[in-house]
Amino acid sequence: MQISKNLAKNTAAIKEAFRDCGDIIMREFRIHGGEGTLFMIYTDNIVDGDAIQDFIMTNVMARCEMQGTEGLLQSLMDEVISIGEMSRITTLEQVYDAVLLGDTAILMDGNDFALQASTKGFPSRGVNKAETEVVVQGPKDAFTELMSVNVVLTRRRIRDTKLKLKRKKVGRRSKTDIALMYMEDLVRPETLKKVEQQLDNMDLDHLPDSGYAEQLLEKRQYSPFPQLQMTERPDKTASSLLEGRVALLVDNTPYAILLPATLNIFFQAAEDYYDRWEIMSFIRLIRYGAAFLAVTLPGLYIAFSVYHPQLMPTALALKVAATRAAIPFSVIGEVLIMELAFELLREAGIRLPSPVSSTIGIVGGIIIGSAAVEAGLVSPAVVIVSALTGICSFVIPNVSIVSGLRLSKYLVIFFASVFGIFGVWAALLLLLAHLASLTSYGIPYLYPFCSSSVNDDMDWEDSIFRLPLSKMKRRPIFTRPSERERKGGDA
Repeated sequence: MQISKNLAKNTAAIKEAFRDCGDIIMREFRIHGGEGTLFMIYTDNIVDGDAIQDFIMTNVMARCEMQGTEGLLQSLMDEVISIGEMSRITTLEQVYDAVLLGDTAILMDGNDFALQASTKGFPSRGVNKAETEVVVQGPKDAFTELMSVNVVLTRRRIRDTKLKLKRKKVGRRSKTDIALMYMEDLVRPETLKKVEQQLDNMDLDHLPDSGYAEQLLEKRQYSPFPQLQMTERPDKTASSLLEGRVALLVDNTPYAILLPATLNIFFQAAEDYYDRWEIMSFIRLIRYGAAFLAVTLPGLYIAFSVYHPQLMPTALALKVAATRAAIPFSVIGEVLIMELAFELLREAGIRLPSPVSSTIGIVGGIIIGSAAVEAGLVSPAVVIVSALTGICSFVIPNVSIVSGLRLSKYLVIFFASVFGIFGVWAALLLLLAHLASLTSYGIPYLYPFCSSSVNDDMDWEDSIFRLPLSKMKRRPIFTRPSERERKGGDA
């Protein structure tokens, strides 16, 4: 609905739209010797009250006598109100959006437009340390729930005019702000175009979180494996942008979405590039081994102890058989009991307050495991297998990929309980085939373990092992082909 020159008509529509909204402040007053009527509206508690008082109210009341009534509203914008970010809006819908965003809208009788003054003052927490992606050596700052702060944290690391930002709103009711960030000379045009189309085509009422957006952007939504990367670290976001990837910063959430994504990216931590390449390559190799064990260890135990005890050393097979002599459950039942108990402890540790959660996780696991063994419900070997499986899952630095591996573990357990060792290999082949079928914005999910020749096999330098920074001369496959060469071996 267009703004009318009749202020009474505009105010009536605004008051009806914000009826029963107790936090909406509306002020109407006369200026210029009573010749002009000014109407101001904003939302309490999400605006900067000092900005409204000092830069709008004080200036208007003290200086508007210098202006004539003709074109007074435009004069207020050009010469009186001392706020850096101001614009003209022409519809009542834009007025509503501005007010709910934390800005102040100013209307005047005889004008068919309104002024939108930036007076945002959202309550927010400060920049804290990263909690889910902790590093020993490297930056400690993390994103917050305020998108503008997250943009600043990213721009602070990339002082280049090629870093572009596009703002979009998603959600018919929430109108959530999303910042689309990319390096103009590095990003693939087809990737950027597809991401923009997806955001423009999102038709939903409410976008509460970046995890919500991640699920809507993924191509294969029934896959347990993430096809986009989530991070709370500004340094990782900046590094990804310099690789030609796209970053999405969603308001009200402290996580950025990085895309495209491949499997090996989820095994890389920010600290990998802040320490020497030898030790970090060794640790990265451990992560891949831990991921394999987190998926296969319970299934392998079932296969060996039930179907193929002859494949185990004789002493070990006899020991396992002796410990299971008085157990009332089958091996499969034992494994499922301990794995589900471990899942319950994991969830309990997440929901409890942080000072208590670590204690519950450690003490609860020890007590439950020891009590189950002493009660003769499970064998000690199953407790060890479950504990090792859980520890291996904690080694992997990305929570999203860990969730996919946790679900895959039960597929391996099912196949192993039916077909033995052949079932383990069949389940692994199914998982491998599924991973090979995934793509992320045109990039194979298993890259560079497949199709690495597309980038002259150069992406192996930062996969299972990491070469010294001076040897990493080419950017990954995400970058447009003409900009693959790095300058100065930047990581």
